Amino acid sequence: MKKFLDDIKKDVKFKTAGPGKKLTEDSSSKPHVVQSSSKQQQHRSRPTEGAQRAGAAALARIDQHQKPKGYTSQDVIRNQVKRELEAEAEATAATHESCKVPVVDAVSHSVPGIYFTCPLTGSMLTKIEREPCIKEAILMKFAEDPVEASIMMIHTFNKDQEKVKGAVDIISKYIDNICKNPTEEKYRKIKVSNKIFQERVSCVEGCLEYLQALGFERTMLPIDGQDDGEEFLRLAEQDVSSLEQLEERRDQLKKGEPVRAQLDRQPQAFRPSSNATHFDLPIDFYNLTLEDLKREQQLKSEIVERNAMLRTKAMREREEQRERRKYNYTLLRVRLPDGVLLQGTFLARERVAALYQFVRQSLVDGWQPFELVVPGGRKLKEDEDVPLNECNLVPSAVVTLSWDEAVLADIASCWKTENICTESRSAWKTSRPSAECIFVRASPDLSSETHQSLP
Repeated sequence: MKKFLDDIKKDVKFKTAGPGKKLTEDSSSKPHVVQSSSKQQQHRSRPTEGAQRAGAAALARIDQHQKPKGYTSQDVIRNQVKRELEAEAEATAATHESCKVPVVDAVSHSVPGIYFTCPLTGSMLTKIEREPCIKEAILMKFAEDPVEASIMMIHTFNKDQEKVKGAVDIISKYIDNICKNPTEEKYRKIKVSNKIFQERVSCVEGCLEYLQALGFERTMLPIDGQDDGEEFLRLAEQDVSSLEQLEERRDQLKKGEPVRAQLDRQPQAFRPSSNATHFDLPIDFYNLTLEDLKREQQLKSEIVERNAMLRTKAMREREEQRERRKYNYTLLRVRLPDGVLLQGTFLARERVAALYQFVRQSLVDGWQPFELVVPGGRKLKEDEDVPLNECNLVPSAVVTLSWDEAVLADIASCWKTENICTESRSAWKTSRPSAECIFVRASPDLSSETHQSLP
């Protein structure tokens, strides 16, 4: 169609170009213009606007139309490789049954940040949100159990654990005196203005709330030789059952622990990838501000010069300790035997046992013994009381999991023995006399067989 339209255009141009001339004519001579041709052009009707739009649309369709591309050898190879990769991915996905965590393909193997879980509400929190949310959850618990809430308040709201221990010891002494002398009123009264009470008990947040939850009430009592009374915390006389309950709450106070947000491991499992050793850590992993990190980037040249210097072992160890303190968290990846990468977030000061526990909980066969090998070939021992930052596993590292060879050998021998027994039973069945008809009924789980002989 395009060629046809081009031929029409050429024919129109040829007819409107005027009369022809011979090659032997003088080029300087002016050609004789035929007036009739111009007159014919004037009488020629111009295409309508609709015809012009139709022609433009036809030309546009012709230009956009492409001939079907023939398959080349490269296309065949590319399609073949694509099919092989898809088949390999399906086969790999079928072999990732050893990991409980869903195995996925990820664009980035990193984590968006550090997150925590509130043990009271179960909500997900950031580093900035964790303390305010935990305090709010403890205060809300006063409506349910004021004693437990006040104990949480004492151990959580106060950072100085020495002061907390001193306040707990004094309150425990108050309760011991009441239980030993339940009828004496002087042991059931605490003078609020007492120096020891002011300096070691009332200054600790949560202690007054705990005493009030036990039943102590604020009251003004007269003092001999004084016109005005003094403020006391007074407990009513207790019966035997109330005294036992008081002792239980004292023990509960002594065993109290701070309520801390639990680090969310953010467990993830990735298929084998060339990016296994590539880590893109967020700023939350560092114990430094953004300005400190920029300053470290500027000091890289000095670090190179320092590494070139001869240093003693003690100097190197001190520098390594300073480097470890820069990181609060670490991102660890465990490479399973089938190549799957199991990823989790840890505190830098957590022990090696926490890593073993995380891997064991993520495996389907967690009972099976295994070993973790760090870069360099050193094996981590589960009972080793060493933090992760001292194992050179901060701020990130890839650890390799290997099954215990002795256990694998035992499993293989058990499979071999079972196969031999199965073959022996089959041979025994085929060697039976033909005078008997033997019926074999297998149970649904194929774990046992029932033989019945008929004459």
